[in-house]
Amino acid sequence: MRLWRILLDHAQQQGCLDWSRAALDSISIPAPRGGAHTGPNPTDRGKAGSKLHLLIDAQGLPLALSLSGANVHDSKQLEATIDAVPGVRNGRRGRPRRRPTKLYADKGYDFARCRRALMRRRIAPRIARRGVESSSTLGRHRWRVERTLSWLVSSRKLAVRRERSSASFLALAQLACALIVWRRTRGALSAPQAA
Repeated sequence: MRLWRILLDHAQQQGCLDWSRAALDSISIPAPRGGAHTGPNPTDRGKAGSKLHLLIDAQGLPLALSLSGANVHDSKQLEATIDAVPGVRNGRRGRPRRRPTKLYADKGYDFARCRRALMRRRIAPRIARRGVESSSTLGRHRWRVERTLSWLVSSRKLAVRRERSSASFLALAQLACALIVWRRTRGALSAPQAA
């Protein structure tokens, strides 16, 4: 969505985006009417549902979003979500920024293929290892993605997916992400720039 990208560009120009680390997680949403990108939700007695996969910066600003069926494992959407980051410009010359330095994720992403995918993109993986460490050790960075996901589904249109069209539902979710960026950076975005 163009509005979201423009707001991210302005946030970057004002120094509101922190690319030093990012966090990734997902949230399941009931989809009683079905449609594309729905599937039986294993945590809701097999009822139809979708998942929103969200990537945030270190401050909790949404950078990318992807949609899948509720039965799709989180690790399978890692690459699609990372690659969904739009090129964020900082107002100066050079390439737009697309990748964080580090990525924090829970044990659902603890697979060699996920680590390889991140390293190919020059992103340092910080993924909790199953059976070795607790996800809570990464919690001091990951709580922001949980908070942003709760802001996202606090929008009535996103709490339950009523649209059968996945494009319509994803557009509503992207609009909610744009609103989150605008609300969180409103003071910095409205401040006059130094000449």
